[in-house]
Amino acid sequence: MKEKKELKNRVEISEEKAVQALDQPDYIGEILSLIRSNTSPIILREKLDDYHENDIADALPQLQPNERQKLYRILDPDLLAAILEYAEEDEDALYLSEMDIHRAASVVSEMDSDDAVSVLKTLPKERRALVIDLMDSDSKHDIKLMASYDDDEIGSRMTTNCIIIRENLSVKEAMSELVRQAGENDNISTLFTVDEDGEFYGAIDLKELIIARGDQSLDDLIVTSFPYVYGHEEIDDCIERLKDYSEDSIPVLDNNNRILGVITSQNLTQLVDEELGEDYAKLGGLTAEEDLKEPVSLSVKKRLPWLVLLLFLGMVVSSVVSLYEGVVEKLTIIMAFQSMILDMSGNVGTQSLAVTIRVLTDRGINGRMKLKLIRKEMTTGAANGFLVGCVAVVGVGIYIMLAHHMAVAVSLAISICIGSSLLLAMVISSFVGTIIPMFFDKIGVDPAVASGPLITTITDLVGVVTYYSLAWIMLVHFLGM
Repeated sequence: MKEKKELKNRVEISEEKAVQALDQPDYIGEILSLIRSNTSPIILREKLDDYHENDIADALPQLQPNERQKLYRILDPDLLAAILEYAEEDEDALYLSEMDIHRAASVVSEMDSDDAVSVLKTLPKERRALVIDLMDSDSKHDIKLMASYDDDEIGSRMTTNCIIIRENLSVKEAMSELVRQAGENDNISTLFTVDEDGEFYGAIDLKELIIARGDQSLDDLIVTSFPYVYGHEEIDDCIERLKDYSEDSIPVLDNNNRILGVITSQNLTQLVDEELGEDYAKLGGLTAEEDLKEPVSLSVKKRLPWLVLLLFLGMVVSSVVSLYEGVVEKLTIIMAFQSMILDMSGNVGTQSLAVTIRVLTDRGINGRMKLKLIRKEMTTGAANGFLVGCVAVVGVGIYIMLAHHMAVAVSLAISICIGSSLLLAMVISSFVGTIIPMFFDKIGVDPAVASGPLITTITDLVGVVTYYSLAWIMLVHFLGM
């Protein structure tokens, strides 16, 4: 009876999931059916306007080249530009290569300047030059401006899609100027103002402008303490400052304080994602972030430098172990617990590393706060080491007595040595995991370079020296075992 009831419940759950799946619209399937139908171009364009650009971008890889070319002819360049902004970069190159060169130039011209630059980088050099040559003059200027900045400068990630007005206008005049510029710039949630010399003056929230009286002066609405960055500032230096403000867009200025463009919240999200990806790669012992589609040779190139370095560091650890051959000969059993000491010291070091790197991303941290962090991590390591060491003393002592049939006093002595080694190794590893990224940060190197594998290897060295030194002092020298 119980089994039948359980079976009935499973069937009901499966049916419920099936109904839920049926209720979810299959936008991609609908888009594919529309494109493959004999619907006239006008009707097809009208129907596709009802779908989000992201859904159309997801459908493109499932279309044949001739079906995509049909789509390129039907859709307007501005809609195609919006669709390509949601596609993967390597796919953008394919789609633009399938288009007529004039259509490709029109599509790229409709993109935000930062997206246009990213897409153009994916094209072969010859086709890229042809596309740029056929773009309109304003788009060419924006591309040239973006290309004047290095990849690690914030100016390379800005967009020129923004509204800029004079600060001495009335509200009515400002609204008219907004309507005029909104035809070419859809990033209108924040308006930026400049003075008569073209220098950045402040910003206005669109909502404040809408509800203001028509004859009111803009001075009452302008926020002159609005955040900004300079185009040549390095991304790593200003990204934390940008994250502190919950603004839709932040102006990027040239050295004469004139507005070049803006960093949008979408740009900022991409920058944070890239920074986290790079840091994650470094923590894993990679020289750069990897992609699923990249060739094996490139993955090898990214991983090999760290592996070679870690190989030599591993040889150092092995050489240190060989110095304690005399201890191992007299107490062979301690070799059985070496991996436990090394694993625990490595784990603690990696934990301290992660905490320290996260704290160091806050550029406001001072020397006093760094000392406080070191003290906190070492205290935490000591507390955890004491608790883990106590567990090890009891557990290892019982294990040695039962498995190796040693006397209680001998088993207890060895287990106390192991517990003490754990405590000392975890305290030192906490210090190492905190101080190394701080050192890298001090000398101007990304603290994420103090990667997990590097810290693990160094803490292995700490664990080996701690463990065998204590074994020699406690067990061999004092107890004469």
